[in-house]
Amino acid sequence: MNNDLLVGAELCVDAGLATSIKESAKTLAKELIESTNIQKGQILVIGCSSSEILGNKIGKGSSYEAAKILFEAIYPILKGKGVYLAAQCCEHLNRALIIEKECAEKYGYEIVSVLPQPKAGGSFATVTYENMTEPCAVEHIKAHAGIDIGDTLIGMHLRDVAVPIRLSVKNIGEANVVCAYTRPKFIGGSRAVYS
Repeated sequence: MNNDLLVGAELCVDAGLATSIKESAKTLAKELIESTNIQKGQILVIGCSSSEILGNKIGKGSSYEAAKILFEAIYPILKGKGVYLAAQCCEHLNRALIIEKECAEKYGYEIVSVLPQPKAGGSFATVTYENMTEPCAVEHIKAHAGIDIGDTLIGMHLRDVAVPIRLSVKNIGEANVVCAYTRPKFIGGSRAVYS
């Protein structure tokens, strides 16, 4: 990382990296939707380390600018498909999630009182909170699919049977990307019939 890009505690995103983040994020979101067939009204959880995107250790170089570029690339695609976004906060907020109030009410999730900040909640959760129609925070969800950008460990927010999915986008900036979808549990043993 070029130290000339440091501005206060914030790392700036140069034009080349901004374009790369935007294009990778759009491709990732579109591929995930197509590959998983996530449905209108379902939830996609995203955990994002803007620090890792810029090549820093998770939690050590939060970038509001990188998070905003990512959000602006992915959110319209999800919204266009009617898929709810859940933005995972960092460990300082116990990995709470930012979702639309409508989503919380639909799924019966208990709303908690907290406002994410770049250094306490994370830049991506902060940007999400600032740009949703009626955002709220919840502690627990069971998402239908997920994107983990920078090894933020989103598994605790997925439904019980998570299936890794390999897409063409392996990294956003310097951050590792891992995706998953979920499926219903197979139960009942050898005599069971599954749809």
